[in-house]
Amino acid sequence: MIIDTHHHFWNYNPVDFDWIDDEMASIRKNFLPKDLKESLLETGVQGVVSVQARQSLEETDWLLEMAEEHDFIKGIVGWLPLAAENIQQVLEQYSGNPWLKGVRHVVQGESDPAFILGKDFNRGISQLKNDGLVYDILILEHQLPNTIRFVDQHSEQQFIVDHIAKPKIKHNETEPWARNLKELARRENVSCKISGMVTEADYHSWTKEQLQPYFDVVLEAFGPSRLMYGSDWPVCLVATSYSDWLNLVKDMLSGLSPDEQEQIFSRNAKHFYHLD
Repeated sequence: MIIDTHHHFWNYNPVDFDWIDDEMASIRKNFLPKDLKESLLETGVQGVVSVQARQSLEETDWLLEMAEEHDFIKGIVGWLPLAAENIQQVLEQYSGNPWLKGVRHVVQGESDPAFILGKDFNRGISQLKNDGLVYDILILEHQLPNTIRFVDQHSEQQFIVDHIAKPKIKHNETEPWARNLKELARRENVSCKISGMVTEADYHSWTKEQLQPYFDVVLEAFGPSRLMYGSDWPVCLVATSYSDWLNLVKDMLSGLSPDEQEQIFSRNAKHFYHLD
């Protein structure tokens, strides 16, 4: 069984998705469950976790509705106003929803380098464990030092790093990303998604050999018991196809035992996201 722990849906508009620049023009269109299902049929992927692409409760509600309507959507990572004074009341509104598995904030887009250490934001984070919600960490590699400080404030919260913390693959730089990621991985309550790598490289000229050192680092840092597979569809389509990315990850992990591969491709997702 394969579970894709990271993909997005959207009804495209240039305001909400202004981060899709001219180089990514090919994904300036709608991507909905029927579109993803076509890709899944070719690959044997049986379930997915849908992740927020907009920072609004409207987005969270929309994803929850789609999860209820489509069996292959096993859960969603939504957005909630974690820094709001009424975050406890907001969490109570969603606490009974079986599809909400986690929460994410686009920390990589915050201009304040210390945003992730903010008092109000961390107050909201501290509430998540009460509802069994994980927190997906979306950062750039230079935000890793503050992220380590952030995680150290929440020893009982489960965290999942998106896109291996976005190293500078395009420039073939592994440090200080590798050192900082290994330090973060020393915290047992942190896991990581093997996702988003091809779009941190040059979209048109990346190679398997270029990605290999980054695979090696995350495997050493987290081990098979704390890694998960993710496609980052449809963003990945600017650099590769859905099936080609999956096949590349399979190839990169082919040296692991069948049990270890099963952990990464399905068991860890079920465990950390509490999937049925």
